[in-house]
Amino acid sequence: MKTVHNHNSSGQKYGTGQKILVVEDEEDIADLIQFHLEEDGFRCSISHNGLDAWNRVEKNIPDLIILDIMLPGMNGFDFCKNVKKKYNIPIIVVSARSGETDAVLALELGADDYVRKPFSPRELMARVRSQLRKISTDPDLQHGNLTFGKISVDTDGHTAKIDGIKIELTLIEFRILQLFMENPGIAFSRDKLLDRIWGRDVYISDRAVDVNIKRLREKLGPEKERLETVRGIGYRFRGDNES
Repeated sequence: MKTVHNHNSSGQKYGTGQKILVVEDEEDIADLIQFHLEEDGFRCSISHNGLDAWNRVEKNIPDLIILDIMLPGMNGFDFCKNVKKKYNIPIIVVSARSGETDAVLALELGADDYVRKPFSPRELMARVRSQLRKISTDPDLQHGNLTFGKISVDTDGHTAKIDGIKIELTLIEFRILQLFMENPGIAFSRDKLLDRIWGRDVYISDRAVDVNIKRLREKLGPEKERLETVRGIGYRFRGDNES
C-alpha cells in the first residue's frame, strides 16, 4: 500500500504507514480517531466489538491499538489482558470512565497509556507517536543480549529467559527489566521510572510502578532478589559483582 505523507499544523511530516487498530463501539468517536490517524499518515482499521477486534489482531497484528473499555463481545480489560499475554503491542486505552481505579487496572493489565474522554485529538496523536517511537528507536537502550545470572534478555527479539526457559512479560515489564539490566546498581525513583517507561505525558499514579515491579519479581522466580527496593528512593537491579 502506498504511504500517504501528511503534515500537522507545524508542517512536520509523519506518513509512517504503520497499522493502528481502533477498538471503539461509538461510531462517531471511532470515525474521529480514524480521520486524525489517517491525516497523520497511519493506516487505520476499526472494530466495534471486543471479540471481533481479537480476531483481527490474530489475523493481522497491528503496530498499536487504541482501545475503549466498554465494549460488546469482550470488554476492554479482558481484551487488553489477552493481547498482552501473547503480543508486545502498545495499547492506549481511551475511556469515558473517569475513576482512578479503572486507569490503574488498565495499566496493571499492561496498557501503555490511559486517556480520558473527552480528549484532544491532537494530544491523542502525540501519544500514539510517542508509543511508536518507544518500540522503534530508543537511543538510551542497547540492542543485543543482556545476561545476569540466570536472567537473559534478547532486546531485539523482545524475549526474556530464566535459566534458558522463556518467561512471558508484558511490554511494560520487559521495558522495566531491560532498563534495569542496562543500568545495574543504579537506583531509579518511581518518578524516574514513570518518565522512562511510560513517558512524561502519561498522568498515572506511581502505584503502577509498584504493581509492575511486584509482577516482574514474581516472574523472575529464583532471580527475583536482584530487583531490590531502595528505601526512600525506589528500586535498583543488583548486578553479578554486587553484594
